[in-house]
Amino acid sequence: MKKWIILCSVLFVFGACRSVQNTSKVEFFCSVAFYNVENLFDTIPDPGKNDAEYLPNSDKKWNTEKYTAKLKNIAKVISDFGNEKYKYGPAVIGLAEVENRRVLDDLVREPAIASRDYGIVHYEGEDRRGIDCALLYHPKIFKLTSSALIPHKYQNNDTTHLTRGFLLVNGKLAKEEVCFIVNHWPSRGAASPARVWAAKQVRAITDSLTNNNPKLKIIVMGDMNDDPMDESMAVALGAKKQISEVNDGDFYNPWWETLEDKGVGTLMYRGKWNLFDQIVLSKNLLGKKGLRYNSSEVFLREYLLQQDGQYKGSPLRTHGGRLWLNGYSDHLPTVVYLTK
Repeated sequence: MKKWIILCSVLFVFGACRSVQNTSKVEFFCSVAFYNVENLFDTIPDPGKNDAEYLPNSDKKWNTEKYTAKLKNIAKVISDFGNEKYKYGPAVIGLAEVENRRVLDDLVREPAIASRDYGIVHYEGEDRRGIDCALLYHPKIFKLTSSALIPHKYQNNDTTHLTRGFLLVNGKLAKEEVCFIVNHWPSRGAASPARVWAAKQVRAITDSLTNNNPKLKIIVMGDMNDDPMDESMAVALGAKKQISEVNDGDFYNPWWETLEDKGVGTLMYRGKWNLFDQIVLSKNLLGKKGLRYNSSEVFLREYLLQQDGQYKGSPLRTHGGRLWLNGYSDHLPTVVYLTK
C-alpha cells in the first residue's frame, strides 16, 4: 500500500502522465500534439519579416485587443488537449505559424496554461512570410537535451518559395531517447514536387539519426500541406497506413485511416476535408514494450468550428477576409497518445 501511495504521488508531480491499474500491470500514458495556430503575429513591426498584414495600420487593423484575444483562444485549446484522458495536458506540443519568440513567451504566460511552465524551443527561420515552427514542452515530463534548426535545402538552388526549415528537438521522454522533428512544408502555392523534396530531406535526416542511434525513437509532426496518401508522405517519407506495412526506417501514419476511412480532417477547402496536420511515428514506437503508440485523434470540438453561414462546420479562423471572427485557427490540432 505504501509503495502505491508513493507511485501515485510521483505521477501527480509528473503531470502529463497518468496510471491505469489492472490486475497485472500499471500503464503510463502521455500525449503529444501538433497545432498550426494560423498567423500568431504580435502588433510590433519586426525587421526582416513580412508582417505588414498584422499591424495596427493594416487592412486587418491588427491591434492589442485582437492579439490578446488570439493568445487567449490558442491557450484555451492547448489547455483542453486530451483533458478527457489526461488532466495535465501534452508533454510536447509542436506549433506552426508563429512570428517570433516574443509571441511564444506571451502564449505560455496565458493563465489557462501558465501553471504548466512550458519550455520553448524556437529558432528564427528564413520563411518569406516570417513564420516559424516551434515546440513547447512540459519540463517535468520531457527532458530537453539538444535542439537545432536544419535549413531547407532548395532543389537546383530555386528559392522562389522560401520556406521553413526542420526543427529537431532531442530529449528523454519516459527515460527513453526521443527526437521530435517539427515541420511546415511548402504551401500549395508550390507544386507537389516541392513537398516531395521536403519529405526526402526529412527522410535523409531520420535515416542519419537512426544510423547513429538505432534505439532512438522518432516522431515527425507538422503541417505537411499534403494529405497522408500523397506522394510526399506515403512514398518520399515512407509513412504507411497500416502498422504491418512499416519497415525499418519507415513511419506509421494513423491519419491516413482517419481521413480516407473516417472522413475526418484538420482543414476544409471548398467543402472538402484535408488532413495536412500529421504526427507520424518510427517503427520502434509500435512494439509491445517501452514507450509506444497507443491512439490518436483530431482534436475536433464544437467551439473550434464555425456554427453558421457559408462556412458552417469548417474551422473557426481568426479572420474571414478582413473581418475579425475572433476564432482560433483555420486548422484543427492533432494529438497522439503514448503508452509505457
